[in-house]
Amino acid sequence: MDIKLIRHATLRLEIGGRHLLLDPALGAAGMQPPIENSDNDRRNPLVDLPAPIPEIARGLQALVVTHLHRDHLDDEAVQQLPHALPVFCQPEDADALAKRGFKQVQPVADKVDWEGLEIIRTGGRHGTGDLARQMGPVSGFVFRAAGERPLYVAGDTVWCPLVADALARHKPGVIVVNAGAAEFVDSDPITMDSDDVLRVAQAAPEATVVAVHMEAWNHCALGRSRLAELVRQANLSGRIRIPQDGQQLSF
Repeated sequence: MDIKLIRHATLRLEIGGRHLLLDPALGAAGMQPPIENSDNDRRNPLVDLPAPIPEIARGLQALVVTHLHRDHLDDEAVQQLPHALPVFCQPEDADALAKRGFKQVQPVADKVDWEGLEIIRTGGRHGTGDLARQMGPVSGFVFRAAGERPLYVAGDTVWCPLVADALARHKPGVIVVNAGAAEFVDSDPITMDSDDVLRVAQAAPEATVVAVHMEAWNHCALGRSRLAELVRQANLSGRIRIPQDGQQLSF
């Protein structure tokens, strides 16, 4: 299994011999306005891609979209990626993806089997209280292939019972969490903060946790160096990986 962080939540995955791109947001730095109601007005993305789009897309066999917020699927990705690729998504997003031109939208209500790869949808909470409901539905996905450790990509969620249930039920060997403690000026975090990342690692003591979703969008308050320091203080540096953009991890 290979996991390559492209930027933010965009991941290139190789599992079971299949090549997938998850949450493709491929626009150049500054192409999008800042997230409203944030504590700064920097335009998004904050950084450029680590490689040209043709290189990122070379050999892709499918896309996975956890939800439709613009930092997880942007116009550049819709324009540049082949519309004939299968797109796995939550059922709520299937019609919108078809309207954006994708020809093989495959909503995952529970699980699907595709090319020897089992794809299982999990739940999440994109924040707390009323804000989580306003943010709309979000999903994570578990990927299982023969001879591979199960991979759980939690998606845009904070620590919540749905995440705890996914860990207990699927027993992943590798877990990708969207950290960054994304927030609005008057809200609690809507993605995992450092405490949440540590909770995931403690709840799954046999797994490696990969923390992404940092330093690329203006509403993310938690950076890599701060998270790495807190991970070190918790004596979890051997189990929590914090990749740079463009870095590939192999398991």
